[in-house]
Amino acid sequence: MNIHDLVAIDVHTHAEVSCRQEPDVYWAPYDEAASKYFKVGKRPTIAETLPLYRALKIGLVMFTVDTEAEIGNRRIPNEEIADAARENSDIMMAFASIDPHKGKMGVREARDLVESGAVKGFKFHPTCQGFFPNDKLAYGLYELINHYKLPAIFHTGHSGIGTGMRGGGGMRLKYSQPIHIDDVAVDFPDMTIILAHPSWPWTDEALSMALHKPNIYIDLSGWMPKYFPPQIVQYANGQLKHKMLFGSDFPLIQPDRWIAQFKDAGFKPEVHDLILKQNAIRALRLDQ
Repeated sequence: MNIHDLVAIDVHTHAEVSCRQEPDVYWAPYDEAASKYFKVGKRPTIAETLPLYRALKIGLVMFTVDTEAEIGNRRIPNEEIADAARENSDIMMAFASIDPHKGKMGVREARDLVESGAVKGFKFHPTCQGFFPNDKLAYGLYELINHYKLPAIFHTGHSGIGTGMRGGGGMRLKYSQPIHIDDVAVDFPDMTIILAHPSWPWTDEALSMALHKPNIYIDLSGWMPKYFPPQIVQYANGQLKHKMLFGSDFPLIQPDRWIAQFKDAGFKPEVHDLILKQNAIRALRLDQ
């Protein structure tokens, strides 16, 4: 990633529309509910996303979410995202998503992706994947990630996926309580852990963990900055100014709109560049 030419690095963007396979009908009800919740329309493909970020001079980390076990929809291949990142390496990094329920086959896939250089990190969504992060079923994946000292993003807090659906679409919020990731941070200290979103209604847990564990960061995706819990701004301006990362949750939130609102949300001017770019350079080890 050509960090010198970028004004920001968005560590949380989603690939939601494949160029290589048709949309899966099993995902349609969740997609419709999310569109209503986030008030968004048609999703772009990966190929349509890249010109937007390039024009804005914003780097991006992109991933899909493998929910084949819990929801039963066919995922977008990790290889499709990796190929896009390889062809746009000046602005893009690919993270893989592998459902921990896939066991040793999942670890095998992860090893192939890492050792080939296809991906630079991983994304987990405990609510949509139906597991507690400290469940041993995921430890094979963590051991690989820890060995290569890679970052992993974990969804935390409320989930827009399933919101408003009957029974929440079967999604259980308990899996994404941040404290379950504290065990992971202890057991795998060489894995950089990024807690995605302000973690509401467990915001204080996430802040405590980021303060306590050197390998834990927080990305501020999924919320427009004017709605952040006040303690997020308080700690970003103080003790956690080096632990907060810019993330949009694109395509649900546009990165330029997030940044414009961020600048008027009470964050001190001296932390703007840290949150928008410098902290991500360190967390993603882009300066090594």
